[in-house]
This record gives sequence, structure tokens and C-alpha cells, in this order.
Amino acid sequence: MGQIVCRVLTGPTASGKTALGVRLAREMGYEILCMDSMQIYRRMDIGTAKPTAEEMQGVPHHLMDLCEPTENFSVADWRDRADALVKRLWTEKQARVLFVGGTGLYLEALRDCLDMGQVPANEERRRELHALAAEPGGREKVHELLTRMDPETGERLHPNDLRRVIRAIEVTETTGVPFSKQPGKKKNPDYQWKIVSTAMERPLLYERIDERVHEMIRKGLKEEVRSLLAEGVPETAQSMSALGYKEMIPHLRGETSIEETIAAIQQGSRRYAKRQMTFLRRMEEICYVDVTRADAYERIGERLVAGE
Repeated sequence: MGQIVCRVLTGPTASGKTALGVRLAREMGYEILCMDSMQIYRRMDIGTAKPTAEEMQGVPHHLMDLCEPTENFSVADWRDRADALVKRLWTEKQARVLFVGGTGLYLEALRDCLDMGQVPANEERRRELHALAAEPGGREKVHELLTRMDPETGERLHPNDLRRVIRAIEVTETTGVPFSKQPGKKKNPDYQWKIVSTAMERPLLYERIDERVHEMIRKGLKEEVRSLLAEGVPETAQSMSALGYKEMIPHLRGETSIEETIAAIQQGSRRYAKRQMTFLRRMEEICYVDVTRADAYERIGERLVAGE
């Protein structure tokens, strides 16, 4: 079959990836593969900035709405789905694919053949850590434990990303080797990668993030979260750790004002964008394009087809 070329448009949240990706796909004949760890959930549309049917403009989109908000979905689950899908699209119709999204760990897992399951789960230890996390300030305590073991992974993961924080602790304690130093990272020989990241000055990015949060509120984020809880999605579900959802839950309980909720989502989103940029800087082959340039679209397109 030979190597399949995988093109990637990534970058921090609110930097314009969705619109750019759809335009590229329409004009260059790509099918889009979603690379977003929260757009995998059904009925979680507003808070995840999932593109609408109108915004998709008829471009085939894959790897969205993969599971229910009550289900857990791992990095390995996404990697396996993505790997099988890319190969099927190429084998059946020689479809050219464009990954669009900001979940860098998804990209790393597929690109580098990360073996996410080589250390078996320790259910007893997981229960202990979840119990600690449920205490006041508990998530921060669990995160501090990871940071003492493995500062690199502690810096990369947010305390609210509890599932991954606990998994990193579990792997480190089981093997005696920090999660960031685990073996098994090697380039996937099935693929050739062309990766472009959106970029812009941080003050402008933060302005865009703040406005996006206001837009989500106007579109009905509060009602979306209320509806999910009403249908039985637990507050502790993996899906409810998403930005916008976890901050809205206290508001629905009457514990915070809408102004405080908006401010918390904006702050969390800015921090998330910073972590995304830090994570992506580790990938030497990424080409950055300032999307505020008049020729940004052309520059991105050129880099995605370079060498062909």
C-alpha cells in the first residue's frame, strides 16, 4: 500500500482551524478527520464548538459523535479508530485526508505508535485516587502527586484532566519509570505527515477565546449542559470534564453567577490554549502560519502539499 500522506491542521483553541480546514477540504478534495477529544461526544455541540452542517459545507467529516456522554473514550480508542479509518478511506476510494483539531495527544498517539495499553489497569489504585480527587481540593492533590513523580507530565496535564493524570500515576508507580519516559515511542511507518499549526499573537488569541465563550453562552451552552444532566449524564462523567461543561455545573446548582461562570470558562480556555501551544512545540516538523496574514490560507495550502 505504501505510505499514506496524512495532512494535519492543528493549533490552539479559537484560532480558526475549523473554517480554514473546511475551505482547504472543499478546494483540495480532502475529507476531514476530527482530532478533538470532546467533539467525539454526541449532543455536546455548543461547548465543544462542533461545526454545524452548514459550516461543514458538504465536506465529509469523520471521527465526531463517536460515543455517548456517559461513556469513557481513551486516546488508544481514538488512535485505533483513526488508524482503521484512514486506511479504509485510502483503500476503498484513495481519499485524501486532513486531520483538523487541537488535541495534540491524539496526533502523537497515531504518529508515534504510542502503546497506551502496555501497562495493565490497577483498579484498586484508581479507586484510591478517585476517592482523593473527590475531596475538597482533591484534584489538585492528585495532580501534585503526579508532578512530584514526573514534572514533565505534570506540566502537560491539567488537574481537571483527572483520567489522564491518574493513568500517568498508575503507569509510573507500576513500572518505576516516569510516564514521560516510557518506552514505545516510534514513528508509525504507515504514514507520512505534513503538519501545519495556526498561530497568532497571544493577546489576539485570548480576545478570540473570550468572545467565543460569550458566543457559546448566547447559543445556549447553559441549556445544553442542563439537558445532558437531565438525561442522566453524571457530573463526574469523563465528558463533563470538558471546558464549559464543568464550569457550568456549579452555576446550574446556584453556586456561581453567570458572570463568574463565563469568567471561569474564559480563564480555563486561555490556560488550555497555552498548554496546547506548549505541547505542539515539542513536534519539530510542525510548520507555523500566522493566520492574521493576508496570505495565510495560501501559505497553509502550500505547506500541506509541499513535495507532491
